[in-house]
Amino acid sequence: MTQQVSGSPFLKSFFLKTPVRVVNPLRQRRHTLPASKFRNLTPQDAISVFEIEREAFVSVSGECPLTLDEVLNFLGQCSELSLGWFEEGQLVAFIISSGWDKERLSQEAMTQHVPDTPTVHIQVLSVHRHCRQQGKGSILLWRYLQYLRCVPGLRRALLICEDFLVPFYLKAGFKEKGPSAISVSHMQFQEMEYTFGGQAYARRNSSC
Repeated sequence: MTQQVSGSPFLKSFFLKTPVRVVNPLRQRRHTLPASKFRNLTPQDAISVFEIEREAFVSVSGECPLTLDEVLNFLGQCSELSLGWFEEGQLVAFIISSGWDKERLSQEAMTQHVPDTPTVHIQVLSVHRHCRQQGKGSILLWRYLQYLRCVPGLRRALLICEDFLVPFYLKAGFKEKGPSAISVSHMQFQEMEYTFGGQAYARRNSSC
């Protein structure tokens, strides 16, 4: 005859006194957070770059600042002047730049890279449509400018933007140089300048 123990006072006391292990849900979810990575872009990233760029600019201006061939050209010639932000292996934001050797940007600067110069021309900054309104553009630009501070010989960065973007770049430390001589699809731009005078801002895991 089997003894029934489920109603035993001893067992009831045991289960009531034994601590119950509660798993912190935050610890469980930690491994599911997106893994971010910043690195220079390569020609293998060109299609992802162009897809983000096309979606961001065609709806506004009707055309991309850089064609796919131009993206490939710049990433082949001066990938060290680019920076991509990847989450879970997917490109979510990027900057592509080239070298320039004159005081102001001209139409030729849109398609040319001049190596070994003290000036960087920021060609495009774009964020994937699913990642906008999250501050990613500001974060990427800040990291990029700190990265450029570590590149020997660089003194400044130039770019052109529409009037509504001027406050964004002013907040990042750029200064206005006045109306740009460059026009795209009859659109007018302001030229902005960022200088690398002084020491780089302190940041963790600096590779400078």
